[in-house]
Amino acid sequence: MTSQPKAVKIEAVIFDIGGVLEITPRLGVNDAWEARLGLPAGGIGAHMGDTWAAGMIGAVTEQDVETRLAALLGPHTGDYLADLWKEYLGALNAELTAYLRGLRPRCRTGIVSNSFVGATAREQAAYGFGDLVDVLVYSHEAGVAKPDPRIFHLACERLGVAPGQAVFLDDHEPYVEGARAAGLHAVRFHHNQQAIAEIEALLDRRPPTADRRPPTGAGQAQPVNSTAGPARLNP
Repeated sequence: MTSQPKAVKIEAVIFDIGGVLEITPRLGVNDAWEARLGLPAGGIGAHMGDTWAAGMIGAVTEQDVETRLAALLGPHTGDYLADLWKEYLGALNAELTAYLRGLRPRCRTGIVSNSFVGATAREQAAYGFGDLVDVLVYSHEAGVAKPDPRIFHLACERLGVAPGQAVFLDDHEPYVEGARAAGLHAVRFHHNQQAIAEIEALLDRRPPTADRRPPTGAGQAQPVNSTAGPARLNP
């Protein structure tokens, strides 16, 4: 496991979105639509896999995605996409978002998200993430995705901090390790109390007090299927 950077003053805290700032349980959209249309199980993922991956780094447009889907779903394409975006956006993790909002002006704040073409406007309309942080880095706009170190370095550059002056919060261990390999401090998100305690420990240089057992209720990381749709492609 990659070690944390040497102790320096933390100047910025960077958050993931899906499974962290958004609570994103799987709604079974693909399964439902495959059953409805008589498609084989996994048929949508098999047909769209390359397109989902390309959309994560902005290599296709929303129109490209719709055209590719229409070849399989025909007139049902629009309704399917509406269901998929509902799943993608999930629900706001209000407690963690309030903590993020309260970090300024104590430190700079940012978001780094493996995203999909069309996510920027939809998430801004739903949650206003662009107004909450100093820097928002979407993979579909940056052309590079986690765990590539370039996306972490891009966020730090835009925030005006060295990697060792930033801490990154994510629910997916390979991305946590990717951030550490890029020189950032990193915290694995399990639930709100634990994540906030670990970030505060880094900001204040004191031992975290919260255990890693999630309390009952929202704010817990959710598993994500890489072939399910225009998600952030966490396994």
